[in-house]
Amino acid sequence: MLMKALEIRRGVTVEIFKEAMRKGKFGITYSTNLISKLSDFIDFVMIQAASMKQLPEFSTASYNFRARTFIDDSGVVPLIRWLKHNSLSYPQIAKLICMSRGNLNSIRRLAEWLKTIYVRGRYIGVALTRAGRNILECNSQDLDEIVGYLEDNGVRKDWMGYVVSRCPEILSFSMEELKARVEFYLNMGIDEKDFGTMVFDYPKVLGYFPMEEMNQKVTFLKEFGLNDEEVGKLLAFKPQLMACSIEEKWKPLVKYFYYLGMSRDSMRRILCIKPMIFCVDLETIIVPKVQFLRDMGVQEEAIGNMIAKFPPLLTYSLNKKIRPVVVFLLTKAGVSQRDIGKVIALGPELLGCSIANKLDHNVKYFLSLGISLRKLGEMIADFPMLLRYNVELLRPKYQYLRRTMVRPLQDLIEFPRFFSYSLDERIIPRHRIMVEQRVNFKLRYMLGGTDEEFDQRVQAAVERRQRFESGVTFEEESSDSQTDVGSLTACSS
Repeated sequence: MLMKALEIRRGVTVEIFKEAMRKGKFGITYSTNLISKLSDFIDFVMIQAASMKQLPEFSTASYNFRARTFIDDSGVVPLIRWLKHNSLSYPQIAKLICMSRGNLNSIRRLAEWLKTIYVRGRYIGVALTRAGRNILECNSQDLDEIVGYLEDNGVRKDWMGYVVSRCPEILSFSMEELKARVEFYLNMGIDEKDFGTMVFDYPKVLGYFPMEEMNQKVTFLKEFGLNDEEVGKLLAFKPQLMACSIEEKWKPLVKYFYYLGMSRDSMRRILCIKPMIFCVDLETIIVPKVQFLRDMGVQEEAIGNMIAKFPPLLTYSLNKKIRPVVVFLLTKAGVSQRDIGKVIALGPELLGCSIANKLDHNVKYFLSLGISLRKLGEMIADFPMLLRYNVELLRPKYQYLRRTMVRPLQDLIEFPRFFSYSLDERIIPRHRIMVEQRVNFKLRYMLGGTDEEFDQRVQAAVERRQRFESGVTFEEESSDSQTDVGSLTACSS
């Protein structure tokens, strides 16, 4: 009977609240939805209305009158209107009212304070509801101290609204806990500027994860041979790493990399160059790309080295980036099906190039030189990086080869790496030495090797020419003389 009476009284209170909402010009649907989530506040109204009977002025008043009076005096309906005007949803409003435990003024006070640090719109509700129950009990001085401490450590004031909007849990920390979290990163060598940028880039890195979990992740990263300072730089650059699960994401990924033949040093390189890889999903992002590489003919033992050489490969879209480039190489660049695996393995950077702005432009340039499509494919198979150079850099080298060096196009087809050497620092100086010494080499012997090796090669060629000119035959040369087969001919001055 008591429970039944209590439910009847609760129903009456709900109807009184709905009546107050109608007077406040709220629609029936909105009022019904909101009140359905206000069970704790409805009980609070019941308790307060019952206790009002002890007051002389309400001793003879009915329960309905007392409940209506309390609802009107609490200002809950105008508060709901104000919160709704500030873009809070009805679930957020209901949660806040229940969290306040009757101290409704704390909601408006805290919302106004959030506006002073540039929290706007619906994020006011996010901050109020996610910061924790004790946030409504904090005074403005304590919150100002938190904001001031973050500003002193590199988080700019105009960033504060964004940071709090994305991680309102920061406001629920005591100063001791907040300082411990900040020092956790500063002790790894992160300076204030990088710390502020890191928090702005990913606010959860500071306030969302338990300290124990944060320490475990730092320890795991150190197992790749990183020291405190290197881990600090890594987290400053990619703080989203803190959101990754060790058991569900990192350990399976490391195991898979071992399966591909990678060493721990290779994984360390991946972490330093493209830490995003440790944040992506293994089964849906990485495995399909590796399988595609196998299907294209990349040798199993080369896949691990290929990824270690060019980690960004694993972040490219398979269907929007990698596959279209491979199709272009096969159909427009002359690369044969037999060589495509070799091209990808030697030049994985090609898979990141724009077809319209880079690859197609370069292919058209080489074809314009008179190189056939089949020969171009062979050149790319020999030197895949050929398609990555800017045409503006290729053109003067080609002109120097044809006009000044007077070399046939076939020389370029046989040695496409010619374009990888500096015109001013390697090609021109060595060509001048050859002209001065009246010797001639194939391009690969002219440009390959160190300057010392080139000088030795020139000296040997000069000596052979001098012996030839003095009438000493090649048969009379000692058997241990060094000869560059097919790379040397006498050259008239």
